[in-house]
Amino acid sequence: MAQALALKGSKKLLNAWAFYDWANSVYSLVISSAIFPIFYGALFRVAGIEKVMIFGGEIARAPLISYVTSLAFVFIAIVTPLVSGIADYLGNKRLFLKFFCYLGALSCIGLYWFSLENIYFGLICYFFGLVGFWVSFAINNSYLPDIAFPEQQDGISAKGFSLGYVGSVILLVFNLAMVMKPDVFGITDNGGEVAEIKAMKYSFISVGIWWILFSQYTFAHLPKGYKREGERKNIVLNGFKELKSVWHQLGENVRLKRYLGAFFVYSMAVQTIMLIATYFGEEEINWGTDSERTTGLIISILVIQIVAIFGATVTAKVSKKYGNINTLMVINCIWVALCVYAYFLQTPMDFYIAAGFVGVVMGGIQALSRSTYSKFLPETTDTTSFFSFYDVAEKIGIIIGTFLYGAVAQLTGSMRNSTIFLGLFFLMGIYLLTRVNSIKK
Repeated sequence: MAQALALKGSKKLLNAWAFYDWANSVYSLVISSAIFPIFYGALFRVAGIEKVMIFGGEIARAPLISYVTSLAFVFIAIVTPLVSGIADYLGNKRLFLKFFCYLGALSCIGLYWFSLENIYFGLICYFFGLVGFWVSFAINNSYLPDIAFPEQQDGISAKGFSLGYVGSVILLVFNLAMVMKPDVFGITDNGGEVAEIKAMKYSFISVGIWWILFSQYTFAHLPKGYKREGERKNIVLNGFKELKSVWHQLGENVRLKRYLGAFFVYSMAVQTIMLIATYFGEEEINWGTDSERTTGLIISILVIQIVAIFGATVTAKVSKKYGNINTLMVINCIWVALCVYAYFLQTPMDFYIAAGFVGVVMGGIQALSRSTYSKFLPETTDTTSFFSFYDVAEKIGIIIGTFLYGAVAQLTGSMRNSTIFLGLFFLMGIYLLTRVNSIKK
């Protein structure tokens, strides 16, 4: 532990921590946002069907992947505190970071065998890819107060997100080149399988290899973690006991409690938008042909990722001058304006403009939210439990936000109405953030 404390704040340790974002962000872009959604839809289009027999019934493709995603986030919300409790008591959260990194990466590689005939195996790989990404992301987040001093946390948090955006864009561009020009890479139609789909499968393998390969730098330099003192009974359930303990400590730390309330509300909207943006653009924008739709959506995703690098960096600098909470309130105001703007989107250019602004505020709000929470934590070595609480709150928000978004769209018959509904959460977040500023340490 002495070695870890001696290294705290060092450039090597900070860079090693931030570099995990470079390693794992390829999952969120290539798998979650870009290649896999296109691949998944292409499987059904090639087969000429919209529904598949699974779990004893016939389910359409969109609800099927939505159900699996929701179930994965429920599982993540449950398993994260379990892992944090065991990690805190064993004092080796790096081991768990490795486990969930490899679980997610190998699941990505397993997506190579995703097919309608092999649907159960494919969905299991998709499920554990989500689990591996989000749980390892939560564990890595919990290292932030361990490896950086408060004055360093905004900058290194933003650097992590920026590295993630850069790395994921590099791999995505390579994968898109394979998909759009498979013959250049020696990928041809084989056994009735279209070359483009084959290229998409290779991209899943590339994500897994990238994730495993570049995470080694992080694993080499991060400390094992802090071992909890005293008796260690019921280790498996201690994570939930720690969440309860964190909840009680929040009662004594009003500022942190109020910030968490604000974060829960606005993060619910942010994460929902990130998950449904592609589907909104596909359904509500007049792209023209199917080819133009695919190209347009990919360009939009790239715009968001590239601009997010700028957004995370600028937000860190602005927060240093004006304060974290004031900066977060301004970002939430921009999100409100974007939700209203989204209601009126019609043309591809409208969507590109929206994507640019989303990139600015998406990178900023994620990085700043993480570092603000870290700054508000009480003096403790039990950082895993506090970040587990943070992560569980975020995942519950995702479950609620996506459900409400879908319900509003279904009841009103339009996804546009859902964007206005999400804007209300940002307004509520602004109000709750004003209450944080009224509390002193």
